[in-house]
Amino acid sequence: MKIIVAEHSGFCFGVNRAVDTAEELVRDLNGKTIYSLGPLIHNSQAVKSLENKGLKPIENIEELLKGEKLIIRSHGVSPSIEEKVQELNVELVDTTCPYVKAVHKRVRNYKNKDYKIVIIGDREHPEVIGINGHCDNEGIVINTLEEATNLPKYDKICVVSQTTNTWEKFDAISKILLEKANEVEIFNTICNATSLRQNSAMELAKQVDAMVVIGGYHSSNTNKLVEVSKKYCKNVYHIEKKEELPLQELSNFNTIGITAGASTPDWIIKEVINTMDNINNGNEIMEAIENSMVRIHRGDILKGKVIYVTDNEVMVNINYKSDGIIIKEELSNDPDIMPKDLFNEGDEIEVYVVRIDDGEGNVMLSTKRVEAIKNWDTLAEMYEKQEEVECKVLKDIKGGLSVSVMGITGFMPASQISVEYIEDLSIYKGRVLESKIIDFDQDKRRIILSSRIVEEELLEKKRNEIWDSLEIGEIIKGRVARLTDFGAFVDLGGLDGLIHISDLSWFRINHPSEVVEVDEDVEVEVLDFNKAKNRISLGLKQTLPKPWDIFIEKRSIGDIVSGKIVNMLDFGAFVRLEEGVDGLVHVSQISKEHVNKPSDVLEMGEEVQVKIIDINEEEKRISLSMRELEEDIEETIENEELEVSIGDIVKDN
Repeated sequence: MKIIVAEHSGFCFGVNRAVDTAEELVRDLNGKTIYSLGPLIHNSQAVKSLENKGLKPIENIEELLKGEKLIIRSHGVSPSIEEKVQELNVELVDTTCPYVKAVHKRVRNYKNKDYKIVIIGDREHPEVIGINGHCDNEGIVINTLEEATNLPKYDKICVVSQTTNTWEKFDAISKILLEKANEVEIFNTICNATSLRQNSAMELAKQVDAMVVIGGYHSSNTNKLVEVSKKYCKNVYHIEKKEELPLQELSNFNTIGITAGASTPDWIIKEVINTMDNINNGNEIMEAIENSMVRIHRGDILKGKVIYVTDNEVMVNINYKSDGIIIKEELSNDPDIMPKDLFNEGDEIEVYVVRIDDGEGNVMLSTKRVEAIKNWDTLAEMYEKQEEVECKVLKDIKGGLSVSVMGITGFMPASQISVEYIEDLSIYKGRVLESKIIDFDQDKRRIILSSRIVEEELLEKKRNEIWDSLEIGEIIKGRVARLTDFGAFVDLGGLDGLIHISDLSWFRINHPSEVVEVDEDVEVEVLDFNKAKNRISLGLKQTLPKPWDIFIEKRSIGDIVSGKIVNMLDFGAFVRLEEGVDGLVHVSQISKEHVNKPSDVLEMGEEVQVKIIDINEEEKRISLSMRELEEDIEETIENEELEVSIGDIVKDN
């Protein structure tokens, strides 16, 4: 195995300066603690080493006390942070990289010249946040070609870059930005050390079989080195420390390149190189690989890395002499889920060892059993607290539904599915239901769930909300739920109210179905309610104009109207007019001929024409006459006959 170290790697000038400053400060603490705003560098091992010496990272400057020391890391900060530090009377040690300070100065100058500042970089990165602060946080951060394309046009823009960007990314985005303003100033502010490291990694990646990139997983410049290396080498391994070296895989390569991010200390780089140098012969590397392998047993839970994913299985490297296989049935309790829906190549996952050897030399693994082990504890706690849990319906079975809850199969009895009766349970397949656990026994692997309880609780909540909102005289909406002989029940959204038959219509009806029908949407008035007795009285007719008012507005004495006989007594017949009011035809007003009683000449339900002869508004009484209408008709006929006779006389002359 040949090991080649990149010409440019490890600490850059800015990071080295920050670390040296911190090392000098912690040597002379005098019992005090020194703080850094955020991790001094993006390398957890170096940060931990400095913390052990007395440098404590903080995220909020409000934690500081008067007289304490604060180091500003190489990424820099916004002016507002510096002002707050001064207000707190805290001693500030500024280790901002000079390259970054130059970017701060440039954006301030161009902001004052009315240029719109555009920053190419990661908007969440502390360096970019600091740069934006120097243009009053009015800069636009662009990190993709799509974002650059969607940028509106400005009069003048000034373009700068996060110092750890790749040249390819900066160049590609800059070309698009050239068209986004009448005047465009573009400045390549990528740090020279960054460019040297990236170019060095690129050249090395072209020559080797594999690349090892050393640096923090959250380090921007390290991740850029990984990105560059992958363009020119198929086998790239990003590690933070020597213990993460994939020795078994590296033993398959003849030449291996090593590079490191700008925030990676020299001692970590040396440890990695020494580890690889010390095993650079057959016996030693095999011994190291054996020592690095895990010892596994059935029932163990291990961490592994996904090697590849097919439609039927997932292959996982568990750092054992054989790789592990997860068959589809061991991925999830959901039979419809596909391996590619869950995992991608390179994913770090936890697996359960089902069998050491599946007969073909592979280790049988399971992910659903890992989740099951963890989820039993979670479900036990949810059962105790009676918390809601989502479950997915797998299929309908005898007596209810088979469901999956956190990857564990449970049962939901038919009586616990809904507050409504469900005849065909198959309609629930694939649905996700909010439910509660009503019976739980981990030893017997039994979980019984109920979605009905959740529905009932929601209904109860809605009922209480309705009770709290009810006001007498208020007009509310509802839907007719059912009809009875004495009225109509209306669903108000969880509570039922009753419209008594007498409050359905202004005129008398025999049954509610004459006015409303089931499932009809209605607007009703709240007449009264009593929460203790669970009663709500509603009125439909109260929302409609009163028939008497309509009649008075439309009719006058002398009008001829139509109506229906609705009642007959010895003294007369009651006629219901189209407005819904009843008028009386006295027996003496039925006909010119003598009538003993109305039923002698009239029938119930008969349509008749009548003349309004009197309206008593005070007592709301209407007097009608059929006789006067008859007399009027006869008089009209006589007049018509008289006119014909005179005409004839005139004609004869």
